[in-house]
Amino acid sequence: MSIEDKMTIDERRKYLRKMQVRYLQAERKERGQLLDEMEAVSELHRKSLIRLMRGNLTRQPRRKQRGRIYGSDVDDVLRVIAETTDYICSERLTPNLPWLASHLESHGELTISPRLLEQLDQISVSTVERILSRIRQDEPRLPRPRPRPSNSLLRDVPMKRIPWQEKEPGHFEVDLVHHCGRTSSGEYIHTLQMIDVATAWSERRAILGRSYLVVSDAFNRILSHLPFQVREIHPDNGSEFFNNHMLRFWQGLKPKPELSRSRPHHKNDNRFVEQKNSTLVRAYLGYDRLDTVAQTLAVNKLYEKMWLYYNFFQPVMRLAEKTSMPATGQPSRVKRRHDEASTPFDRLCATQAIPQEWREELVALRASTNPRQLRREIYDLIDHIATLPGATPGVTEPVRQTLATHLTSERTSENELASVETRKPKPLGKERTTLVTLSFEGTIPVR
Repeated sequence: MSIEDKMTIDERRKYLRKMQVRYLQAERKERGQLLDEMEAVSELHRKSLIRLMRGNLTRQPRRKQRGRIYGSDVDDVLRVIAETTDYICSERLTPNLPWLASHLESHGELTISPRLLEQLDQISVSTVERILSRIRQDEPRLPRPRPRPSNSLLRDVPMKRIPWQEKEPGHFEVDLVHHCGRTSSGEYIHTLQMIDVATAWSERRAILGRSYLVVSDAFNRILSHLPFQVREIHPDNGSEFFNNHMLRFWQGLKPKPELSRSRPHHKNDNRFVEQKNSTLVRAYLGYDRLDTVAQTLAVNKLYEKMWLYYNFFQPVMRLAEKTSMPATGQPSRVKRRHDEASTPFDRLCATQAIPQEWREELVALRASTNPRQLRREIYDLIDHIATLPGATPGVTEPVRQTLATHLTSERTSENELASVETRKPKPLGKERTTLVTLSFEGTIPVR
């Protein structure tokens, strides 16, 4: 309560109840001093204070309710004005009632008498709120959609963040990048990206739509591409990742990877993959709409070359230490120290997560690859994707033609797609090109 404000009735009675105890125990002279004090604080008359000190200070209910000051004509005017102003709050409506009533009268919407106009000028905000709350009960309410039920499958999946200091390869952050352009209507391409927290190993796959058919196909393709075991999958809360089909998919793997998810509306829980969405997806494909089978196949060819280029020839720096630096009079800042830059493949080789025969094959693959030529091929593919036309309105794209299994059976050359059938490392041959044709069994335990 502000010093300048007067006491409310409840505040005054609370004060007097505390003073009554002292008043009844005091002598005559002390009672006079207490009355002087209460008169100055409560601003009540001395005789009223003496009467209150001798009686019960509990507030009694009103024996007879006051009659209505504002009649039904005020209700009718408020109903019209509230509807006109789209039912704004009483605090915004009350000061503007007189001129709004006059304005509506000039347009033939209301008939206002001088007495009614005077009442609209005197009415309080609380009275307007009470009248409007009563009026709203008479208005028929449109049916409102019920809140969407939460995904019950998420209840058993723990929310967490993969620690930045994770040393064991195989803990992947997963995200889906939309290539919808200005509108999200219809089917369009998404990029499914997986980033290993420990080594920065990256995997990408373009899919047309978000159905279980294409999402599971992309995961199968990525798992066959990985030379080490997947220990944890950490996506956001999207239904494309958490549905009955995908849960059966992950439970069918042996060994089964751990499933975790980020907190809703916390993008920093997937900070590693979110950063790579910008540098490894948006930086190459931009924000244009991609929505055809031809574009999907071309983007996957681009991702095949990027897989080799970024995992084997692009050194990355990983956070090694974070130290809080307190400052006098200022918020503390965090000092970050990064380790020496190294490629994801070199970081992977420094662990025991990759079998020796696969390591030797990948070492030979890097030795036989010209990174400068590979970079030129990447940018040529980007230019080629930009020339491909978008989908024809009203024409459904054959999504099955983008699946890896379909391409494996229909391809005309080895360069179209790597085999997803062979589950053992293929020996290197002179016929190998810069396009990756490796295929690993990503679900077998590390030996």
